[in-house]
Amino acid sequence: MANLDRWEPEDEGFWQSQGKAIANRNLWISIPSLLCGFAVWLYWGILTVQMMNAGFDFAASELFTLTAIAGLSGATLRIPSSFFIRFCGGRNTIFFTTSLLIIPAFFTGIALQNPDTPLWQYQLLALLSGIGGGNFASSMSNISFFFPKKQQGLALGLNAGLGNFGVTTMQVLIPLFMTMGVFGALGGDPVTLVSTSGTLIGKIPAGSETWIQNGGFLWLLFLVPLAFATFFGMHNIRTQEVTPDLPGLPKAILMISAMLLIGLCTSAAGLWLILPEAANGSGWGVPKEIVLVLVVTATVFILKMLPGAIGQSLSRQYQIFRNRHTWVMSVIYTMTFGSFIGFAAAFPLAIKVIFGFQHLVVDGVMTHDTVNPNGPSALMFAWIAPFIGALIRPLGGWLADKFGGALVTQFCALVMVLSSLGAAYYMQMAYQSATPEQFFWPFFVLFLVLFAATGIGNGSTFRTIAMVFPKEQAGPVLGWTSAVAAYGAFYIPKVFGEQIKATTPEVALIGFAIFYGVCLVLNWMFYLRKNGQYYNP
Repeated sequence: MANLDRWEPEDEGFWQSQGKAIANRNLWISIPSLLCGFAVWLYWGILTVQMMNAGFDFAASELFTLTAIAGLSGATLRIPSSFFIRFCGGRNTIFFTTSLLIIPAFFTGIALQNPDTPLWQYQLLALLSGIGGGNFASSMSNISFFFPKKQQGLALGLNAGLGNFGVTTMQVLIPLFMTMGVFGALGGDPVTLVSTSGTLIGKIPAGSETWIQNGGFLWLLFLVPLAFATFFGMHNIRTQEVTPDLPGLPKAILMISAMLLIGLCTSAAGLWLILPEAANGSGWGVPKEIVLVLVVTATVFILKMLPGAIGQSLSRQYQIFRNRHTWVMSVIYTMTFGSFIGFAAAFPLAIKVIFGFQHLVVDGVMTHDTVNPNGPSALMFAWIAPFIGALIRPLGGWLADKFGGALVTQFCALVMVLSSLGAAYYMQMAYQSATPEQFFWPFFVLFLVLFAATGIGNGSTFRTIAMVFPKEQAGPVLGWTSAVAAYGAFYIPKVFGEQIKATTPEVALIGFAIFYGVCLVLNWMFYLRKNGQYYNP
């Protein structure tokens, strides 16, 4: 039975007799589906490095726009995705949204076969790859309904943490698959590297062949089987608390498509306001903070204006916005997940730009375009940091179940302040040096610490949400906070790109450290004060 008319995970008898097996089945199909969503969403961080190594005719600032576009799209699509489970059911939603990822993966492979593919095509594909980012909200909302409260911290930590392995999996598999023509004639011809590249185990010299298009094609090997697994293996929970008016699959697909289209359109409009004319934008230079507010507001408003059951139900679901803890947790979760996803998107290209070039004074002017023969390979090192952040996330859920979500989050905030300030110092030193590689290892270790703190904090903040909000609101709040936090995938690469262009990349990390300090204070005020409304939930 694909539809469950009874679901009572808090009933111990029901849980042990049938609920536990069904919940675990849905969890272990959900995890690889979410993993592929993260991979397709964030593969621009790796593809852009290799496009630079292969001599594609784009400036570094233009390549940074691709990671930013995917970040903005993925974050915005989390807003409608927050409500998919309520309207359309878990199985229906995960099946369709996972299957949709085949489109950007396939056409990215096609585009990369030709070095002369124009920038606007990559930008469109980056926009569509945001579907993978949006899938996180519906996936987490879905899994939250399957497990009893006492196990939600671990279950959500496993789903999100192992799903986050999509970042690491992508950063390991793409460089490996690009070294060989695994798809034969169907995969197209290779291009020649004009600068040193790398994989998990070492460097690849300039002049070598690379099948960069495999960075898109390889995900078809996972997505096609997963489409069948989600369709035949997952369940819709047809209860009053979860999906009271479950539609048939065709209607669910139409509803999801309409809501995704709204998010894609508002994202595209926002990007047009931000991007310069040279990058197919308006050239107006509207500040990114204003655009983010406009995109979020427009998306929420248009969704509410939809006719029929969707608009009526959204009006009820929007009650979460009247709860001040929705906004507090949105800020705190941005500190953890927003940082994880934003740094994961920007880290490879940041390593390439800061440590892959020598920073030399020529005729009294500091230059940053001389290739550093001793620079570390971004593709060799970039995967390690998000790997640690994803691996440690279930530990954050477990620690939060044991010691309290707010207490664990407070410790993570303090570590993030200190590690980001330390990394900023070494980044500044590297960007002023002819031998930046001497500062790489302390910078890299501090980033590993930073990623570990974001991973633990990811798990602990979800535990706090599960305890603060009633069950009917917890799912939408999980989705909403993850949507707001996911804008880190847009904001952090954009800030890094701007500060690198201004030759002050360390300013980006100093600004983030100040934000983490604000979050530390908020978490203490609302959840750790003994006279607070929710003391150490």
